[in-house]
Formats: sequence, C-alpha cells, structure tokens
Amino acid sequence: MSLTRRSFVSAFAAAPLVSAAPAKKRILILGGTGFLGPATVEAAIARGHQLTLFNRGRTRPGLFPNIETLLGDRDPDKGEGLNALRNRKWDAVIDNSGYFPRQVSASAKLLASNAGQYIFISSISVYADNSIEGQDETGKLTTTPDPTVEKITEQTFGPLKALCEKATAEALPGRSAIVRPGYIVGPDDPSGRFTYWPVRIDRGGAVLAPGAPTDPVQIIDVRDLGAWLVTLVEQGTTGTFNAAGPSDRWGDLLDACRKATKSEHSLTWVPGEWVHREAPEMFPIWAPFLGETRGFHKWKNERAVKAGLKFRPRTETATDTLRWYKAQPEGGRTRLAGPPAAKEAELLAKWNSKA
Repeated sequence: MSLTRRSFVSAFAAAPLVSAAPAKKRILILGGTGFLGPATVEAAIARGHQLTLFNRGRTRPGLFPNIETLLGDRDPDKGEGLNALRNRKWDAVIDNSGYFPRQVSASAKLLASNAGQYIFISSISVYADNSIEGQDETGKLTTTPDPTVEKITEQTFGPLKALCEKATAEALPGRSAIVRPGYIVGPDDPSGRFTYWPVRIDRGGAVLAPGAPTDPVQIIDVRDLGAWLVTLVEQGTTGTFNAAGPSDRWGDLLDACRKATKSEHSLTWVPGEWVHREAPEMFPIWAPFLGETRGFHKWKNERAVKAGLKFRPRTETATDTLRWYKAQPEGGRTRLAGPPAAKEAELLAKWNSKA
C-alpha cells in the first residue's frame, strides 16, 4: 500500500533527534505548509508546543487541521494583510516565508511587542563571494542597487534575503535569530535537486558523476533543520548562524545514494572543469570546486552546532528521500532537477569518446 505525500512525511518527521521539550512554548510560524514549514511543525508538535500558522491558505490547505491557522497575506497592502496577527502574543515567531524586506519589516515590527523572539530563515546565498573557503557568519554580504525590487531572480534572491535580515534585526534588537541554511534536502523537497541523485542512481545504468569524489558538499536534512529551529525557540537563542550541513565529500554523499538502492549502476567520474564548460549548472547540488564556486560547500557551521544543530546519517536522508519520491503517484511526482536522460547520455558519450 503506497503512502500519501503527507502521511509519508509525517511517518519520518518524528526523528530520534527530537526530544521532549523543557517547557511548552507558544510558537507562530509564518508559512508552515511548504517544505521546511511542515518539518518544523512536526518537530514542535512532537515536543508538546502550542502552534499557530499564518498563511494565505493556498498551499496544501488543511495540511494541519488540528492546528490554529490564521489567514492573511505577508504583504500588508493586500487584502487583510497582517491584521490577523494583531493583539496576539507568542513566545516566538519562526518566519520561513519572508523574501522581501518591506514585508518582513512589516511583520517584524507588528510582532515586536507581542513576541519574545523572532527567527528569520535566510539563506547562505546572502554571502557576496562564494570563492572563499571557510567563511563564517562575518563574511561580506551581497547587495543590490535596487533594494525596493520585489521580484525573485538568481541575482536578487541573496541581496533581498540580506535586507530581510537587516529588517528583522532592526525591529527586534537583541531578540532575533538569523538562520542561513545551505541546501535543504530530504522528503517533501519540491525543488527536486538532491532528490535527483538517489532517483537517478536507482534508475540504474551509467551515471555521470560530475567533479571528483573529494569535492566538498554540504547539505542539511529538512527534518534536522526543523528540529533545530524548535531548539532555538526552547533555548531562546539569538544571533546569526550558518545552518550548513557537515563538511562531506561528494563521493561519500553519492555512496549514500547508492546504498539507498539495489539497482545495477555505475558511476563515471567526469572532471569538474569539463562538466562546467559543457553543461553549466545542469547537475544539481554539486558545485565546481574551482573559481567562483570553490567555497560554496565550505561554510563554517560551528556556531550552529554549538547552539544544538545535529545531523542524521546521509544514508538515512538518501533512503528516506527515495522512498518518499516513489510513494508519490506517478502522475504527480515532484519534478526532478538535473539533466534529462538523453542529455546525460549525450554528455557521457562525448566524454567517453575523448577519455
């Protein structure tokens, strides 16, 4: 009997990393029904906290029928805007749906007097220079010539997140936590980025593995991140954190994906310089360990680990992700990132002809 998308994620959300809460907290989550939201909700429920969700009611409505949901819009100028949040008190707010500084500033200012702590989910993309290895939270942030732009592109995403961080800190000085995740992966991932790898290897045959086995890679399981956000609430933690996963080797991560399946397959390692030239940005998660992306998977995460961030084995993430993907109905499966089969075969043939 196949599991539905919702029931499968729930089955794997109560991970061993989740422990009983020291005290019940009232937590408001801005969003809550996307990818990170449900993982955070599941962790908070398992630890006995009282939750309220605020969203437009459009993404998977009814996902959590037993949790209070307030309807509105992140944009204070649209419809009822943030009115549902007025005159309510929470111990903490987790904002995982903020992308534009005007909107984040509005919610943070509104909630500043009615919430003890505000956790804003930013991104590792706020850093200006990905060529630098070993950057910590003091790294230089990227900027935009137009801070009022409200359109997400590859060029605006990082700068806008950086401005959202600033808006949060200004609204709640000394009471905010800024969380900068790297690649978030695992069951329920709508991006299809990491999912591509266990699914592709499970399909079998010759698999093009870009780069070298020793290339660095950092991923964080969404369930680990969600559980840690709840820990930040329980401990009242503030500050800025790189929520990047442990520093792994690319070959070890692909081995974890290989262990998730019994299919007949083989890896063909193709140098990063060649892949970067022939198929730039086609292979997800991996980044060339050279030039402007040399430091992309080399972020320092010691501050987050010290604040309680823990990681499950990569084999568990790969296995659960593949099982979740297969549990979806074939006509409604998450679209995978990565090259189409024909393109991958073309690249392999081209490489093998010159190797």
